[in-house]
Amino acid sequence: MKRIVIIVAAIFVSTSVCAQYARFVTEGTIEFEKSVNMYALIRKNINKDNESFLQPAFEQYRKSQPQFKKLKSNLTFSKDRTLFRPVEETETNAGFFGASPMVSQNNIIYTNLTTASSIAQKKVFEETFLVKDSIRKINWKITTEMRDIAGYQCRRANAIVLDSIYVVAFYAEKIPVSGGPESFTGLPGMILGLALPHENITWFATKVTDQSVPANALTPPAKGKQMNNKQLHETILSALKDWGEYAQTALKAFLL
Repeated sequence: MKRIVIIVAAIFVSTSVCAQYARFVTEGTIEFEKSVNMYALIRKNINKDNESFLQPAFEQYRKSQPQFKKLKSNLTFSKDRTLFRPVEETETNAGFFGASPMVSQNNIIYTNLTTASSIAQKKVFEETFLVKDSIRKINWKITTEMRDIAGYQCRRANAIVLDSIYVVAFYAEKIPVSGGPESFTGLPGMILGLALPHENITWFATKVTDQSVPANALTPPAKGKQMNNKQLHETILSALKDWGEYAQTALKAFLL
């Protein structure tokens, strides 16, 4: 009996010590892969008004292009700042469908978690805007579902953004920085997985590097016409006023 008590006590002490010295990552870099289900995205845009030319174009696309388009990006972070930057594509042969705003990665986003503010450089067609505003407030609903992403146990949270876009996020409590890909923030840990199920798009971390980050690696973007989110929304709406249903799809892509 005494031996059992000693063993149990040893296990308890060992567990307590491990928990006490568990490594929490507060700075480093994260490599993300964005995946877009092009076949599903294109199908949703085909209707009776455009099927005569879009359907043949889609069939041709399926013969020459994979179902999923992959794009890379990097997130550099410290305990209170993040910088999201896309990796420039080396292959741009996706043709007409690959030019969709929902498919492209055109945002460089700096987030200051202390001041709850962001600076986003957004390329909207041929124009570049520098959007300075507060961080988007997202009403996350945290669940009990867990998933391993890039070696980290991540907890699921769900939300609705831009009034209608359903978002599923997985965040790592062992990275206690409230950041994530693009402009998604607001969880008690770094977002390593993000899905927009109805938009057929996901972002997942493929590698997390725990390393010191110099201050100049978190420099905000500075190029573009300055405005806030409301002004950007109004500018895009005005530019796309004659674009019909496509305008709403493009608007969502530019405001994410």
